Amino acid sequence: MATKIHPTAVVDADAELADGVTVGPLAVIGPGVEIGPDCLVEASAHIQGPTRIGARNRFFPFSCIGFDPQDLKYRGEKSRLEIGDDNTFREHCTINRGTDHDRGLTSIGSGSLFMTCAHVGHDCAVGDRTIFVNNSTLGGHVEVGDDAQVGAFTSVHPFCRVGRHSYIGGYSVITRDALPFVKIVGARPVCLGVNRIGLERKGVEADVVKKVNAAYRVLVRSQLNTANALARLREDLGDEPMVRHLIEFVESSERGVIKDLPGRGKSRGG
Repeated sequence: MATKIHPTAVVDADAELADGVTVGPLAVIGPGVEIGPDCLVEASAHIQGPTRIGARNRFFPFSCIGFDPQDLKYRGEKSRLEIGDDNTFREHCTINRGTDHDRGLTSIGSGSLFMTCAHVGHDCAVGDRTIFVNNSTLGGHVEVGDDAQVGAFTSVHPFCRVGRHSYIGGYSVITRDALPFVKIVGARPVCLGVNRIGLERKGVEADVVKKVNAAYRVLVRSQLNTANALARLREDLGDEPMVRHLIEFVESSERGVIKDLPGRGKSRGG
């Protein structure tokens, strides 16, 4: 398929557009942008570089992709954004490039949905098949695992991590790492159990979900401190890969993990 560029669009001579790319009215594509096959850049969307985009992505009107990082230390040094395949960026979505104070890279995986006004800050690393609901915000240097969902108007503090298959409810404020496979919600976030529905929808087998739930109960609901809980998990459930991932996630946390329960305040060892 031939590339289609509307007469009112502005495409820099230094941009590279693959076969099948469609650029709508008044869209702007700046220098250093590489767009893969069969992408759709709709009316008034704006993409700046250096940015490399995979195949079959869709950018809705007024999305702003690959702009300078919102970092007072940024002085125009070269940084970049990389986006995988099959993502959707809805209206007014903003994705910033990285900075040289980190990896110099913001990365987005494949198969994700970024709803209206979602924001991904500089140097973030977002996995595959994620969902960012309206007005969800990632500060700089945030990591989001595969299949995670971040709710509407939720803010994730810089340098935090959102684990795989986690579900962050709307209007939450995440200032510590959000555990994989767990539902978390609140301005003072609490754990609401394992994300069973999310895991089942992704095809995780029932016996694996049962083991993950058992691990959650030991880590979050028992009276064991974190070190003792992890030791028990390694001994009793360490043969399950998803439980091992949970253990490794907690062990590698630099900010601590959210283990609070409704009505109980902060859990010991969290």
